[in-house]
Amino acid sequence: MPSSRKFCRTSSSISHHIFIIRSGISKWLSASLLIVCAGLSTTNAGHSQGSTGIEQQGIVRRADVIIYGGTSAAVIAAVQVRKMGNSVIIVSPDKHLGGLSAGGLGFTDTGNKEVIGGLSREFYQRIYQHYQQEDAWKWQKREEYGNKGQGIPAIDGASRTMWIFEPHAAEKVFEDFVKEHHLTIYRNEWLDRSVIGVRKKAGNIQSFRTLSGQVYEGKMFIDATYEGDLMAAAGVKYHVGREANNVYGETHNGVQAGVFQHGHHFSVDISPYKIPGDIKSGLVPEVHEETPGENGAGDSKIQAYCFRMCLSNHPSNRLPFARPNGYDSTRYELLIRVYKAGWSETFSKYDPIPNRKTDTNNHGPFSTDYIGKNYDYPEATYERRRDIIRDHELYQKGLMHFLQTDPRVPADVHEKMQQWGLPKDEFVDNAGWPHQLYIREARRMTGQFVMKENDALGKTNIPNSIGMGSYALDAHNAQRYVQKNGFVQNEGDIGVHPDKPYSIAYGSILPKEVECNNLLVPVCMSSSHIAYGSIRMEPVFMILAQSAATAAVLAIRDKVSPQRLSYSKLKAVLLKDGQRLTQ
Repeated sequence: MPSSRKFCRTSSSISHHIFIIRSGISKWLSASLLIVCAGLSTTNAGHSQGSTGIEQQGIVRRADVIIYGGTSAAVIAAVQVRKMGNSVIIVSPDKHLGGLSAGGLGFTDTGNKEVIGGLSREFYQRIYQHYQQEDAWKWQKREEYGNKGQGIPAIDGASRTMWIFEPHAAEKVFEDFVKEHHLTIYRNEWLDRSVIGVRKKAGNIQSFRTLSGQVYEGKMFIDATYEGDLMAAAGVKYHVGREANNVYGETHNGVQAGVFQHGHHFSVDISPYKIPGDIKSGLVPEVHEETPGENGAGDSKIQAYCFRMCLSNHPSNRLPFARPNGYDSTRYELLIRVYKAGWSETFSKYDPIPNRKTDTNNHGPFSTDYIGKNYDYPEATYERRRDIIRDHELYQKGLMHFLQTDPRVPADVHEKMQQWGLPKDEFVDNAGWPHQLYIREARRMTGQFVMKENDALGKTNIPNSIGMGSYALDAHNAQRYVQKNGFVQNEGDIGVHPDKPYSIAYGSILPKEVECNNLLVPVCMSSSHIAYGSIRMEPVFMILAQSAATAAVLAIRDKVSPQRLSYSKLKAVLLKDGQRLTQ
């Protein structure tokens, strides 16, 4: 459950589990009532693994391949299974499909678009076809949009691909995939993460059950969640946090204090104390008391999450940022001090997408990234994850309201912010707010092959490629702390570009066979923290998902574990289906 959407993915209590549909409190209450009406107890919401404490007799549903998750990877994997002629079921904790691709991240992190192939490329070709229709341009003429992408044109007419899009357009593409391939999906179904949630025999997953009591049996399983809940429940080894540099012989892993490779740090001295310079006055909000640790050392911290807000500046299609319940203007004191120091980049990451909207991302020393407030998310119960998501939502909605209304905000920022709001025609069942929190990183499997820094920089020869990546090693800040000189600073923001596109090893989506011999993990795949900074892009997740599904079907046909599948046979099918394996 990675975001609002994640909301869904992470829920561990029954009430949370439904709450996850990512709505407001009213939807949560309605969901709770539905549960009570169904005769399910909600008194065990605190169970860490999501068990209701009640043995329920549920329906047993069977397919060749069972996919857990509602992300872009989940849909693409299911499409590939069906294209190969096998049966498949998607068990989605989410109501809305597509994860971040349909959850606000419309300014695609493409890297080198030439290495994006297969169904991943088809997704962007379908986006192109959508925007060829005149009625897709409701709030803006197509010629007014421009053609700005991430280092490439947003609209590539030569290859008939479009890399920049609105959330609802992406969700429509995923739902079109569902209809065209007659995919079977059970939504709002949450994995029971208790000891009885997954049934294994001799390293083979026989079935898993959900909080509703339903049971899903398959020959192969794919964990396509951002959290890796099925992987973890199946007893597969994984890691959370940053490895020390000496673990894999890396440079940019672990603590990186004083390393500033983007603009997301304090470039001038800013006091973190309520009374500037007075340590006895205490810290202002959003600053951590602990020291950052030794550079290069590992820790359990993970890069910050945020919502990728879609904003509109069309007067007829925007909602103002209302004062959220629990709003506290004092928590944004650091931002005021940054403004007073001369910072003026508030709108630098209001990246344009069609119809006068944005994909709004974190930018600067104090922005939408909620630094240090997600450390326990990967392992948390569904209920605790829900709380973390709600806390992120309050922080970010509060920040937007603050920028629009607080008199301390510079007048030019205040005036321009008045022009922006949530779009009325996006996330319409959630008042314009994204369904999905950006879970940039959670669990990462420790599998047959671990992708490392030099692998993701294109410096090594990768065995048994199943796809390619090319984006920078991109990690967001993991902590905000007080330096020895008494001033505030952020830590963890890394952006290192690879020498060239790189291959991704088949072994990186496979657990060790002794741990599980019928599970593939294309999202929480086997990688170090810093290598994952590049691999974690939505086009790559879709690439790896298609390859995982292909391997699953071939393994079923050959009656072998995916670990023992002939790579030459897998490679032949991947190339036939348009995957790019080497450059």
